[in-house]
Amino acid sequence: MSALPAGGCRDLPVLRERGQREVFCGLTGIIWLHRKMQDAFFLVVGSRTCAHLLQSAAGVMIFAEPRFGTAILEEKDLAGLADAQTELDREVDRLLARRPDIRQLFLVGSCPSEVIKLDLAKAAERQSARHAPHVRVLNFSGSGIETTFTQGEDACLAAMVPVLPQTPARELLLVGALPDVVEDQALALLAAMGIAPVRVLPARRLGGMPAVGAHTVFALTQPFLADTREALLRRGARQIAAPFPFGEEGTTLWLRAVADEFGVPADLFESVTAAPRARARKAVAAQAETLRDRTLFFFPDSQLEVPLARFLARECGMRPLEVGTPYLHRDILGPDLDLLPQVPVLSEGQDVDRQLDRARAQRPDLTVCGLGLANPLEAEGLATKWAIELVFTPVHFYEQAGDLAGLFARPLRRRALLSPATALEAAE
Repeated sequence: MSALPAGGCRDLPVLRERGQREVFCGLTGIIWLHRKMQDAFFLVVGSRTCAHLLQSAAGVMIFAEPRFGTAILEEKDLAGLADAQTELDREVDRLLARRPDIRQLFLVGSCPSEVIKLDLAKAAERQSARHAPHVRVLNFSGSGIETTFTQGEDACLAAMVPVLPQTPARELLLVGALPDVVEDQALALLAAMGIAPVRVLPARRLGGMPAVGAHTVFALTQPFLADTREALLRRGARQIAAPFPFGEEGTTLWLRAVADEFGVPADLFESVTAAPRARARKAVAAQAETLRDRTLFFFPDSQLEVPLARFLARECGMRPLEVGTPYLHRDILGPDLDLLPQVPVLSEGQDVDRQLDRARAQRPDLTVCGLGLANPLEAEGLATKWAIELVFTPVHFYEQAGDLAGLFARPLRRRALLSPATALEAAE
């Protein structure tokens, strides 16, 4: 592994803000989790607003049998005229009777006060005992009151860890929901190095769920899995610290950390990674022509901000003006902070009005932010990138490195194409 450069951001003072925030709901994570876990169903206990959010986040009308739904609180529930636990049991029984393909059922809490009062953990225990062994029922909170939207996945995976079986085997566990094609690429690289078996959390089906024990070593593929990491550490597993696999450099360092843990010879590592590394470098270089020397401003949104800033600064030549993130977990982000060139502002949390003032004052070439801020900033003449797109799009590992850079280059190219028309309009 190459030596870390001087001037990283691990010890940089952090601007901590605790004001008004712009966040997306944690229920959003269900949209990618239900695609990943093919025999799971996510039953949100909530309001009609929750149901509308899930439909909107899915992006399309769903005519086939989906693997998520909402148990909607009706007026009689809100008025206390019905026993909420009895009503919930009835809905679960009806769902499982109609959908025998379901092997995992997640009861997902939301933010209405009536839902917060419900003991969904007890309901999950009761339903799991009732429908075992065919169906396993767990619960987690997808409330967006105090969390950012990617923490829905974290809460889901953390809920799964305590019920994973025990194993004495020394095995590698990859943690984080990736698109199947990306996961297959990572597993193929590791298998070519002789690292096997490799388990994945979450697995695509209940029967493939991993076991965990004191000899399990795990590597995170997503930087927002703080609770899942803590749950695995409590089970005795040990984390392999590494930068996250975004871009050629991040992917190589992530793979190198895993390879070193399992004693992979250097020449074998080089032979396995040489070709995909070269492809990634070429693909990134083509996009970097648009990105080089452009300034960048990250609003806190997905918790991907630090590793993405590292990728854009080191591999694409961009200059971050501020890197904001909802939560700065140094134990998770330390390797990326070591590599990230020192930035003028590294911020945690948000006071959206103050941060908007800083962005407007600096006029960055590209602003990465949530949907609620993007259109107003575009109207003010700032090019923006929707942060949520970085979660829904395959961006990890070598074969996606060029696509990842392209997500940031595209708004700048669009702005360049529109600029002559904009100038003509202003002249008129």
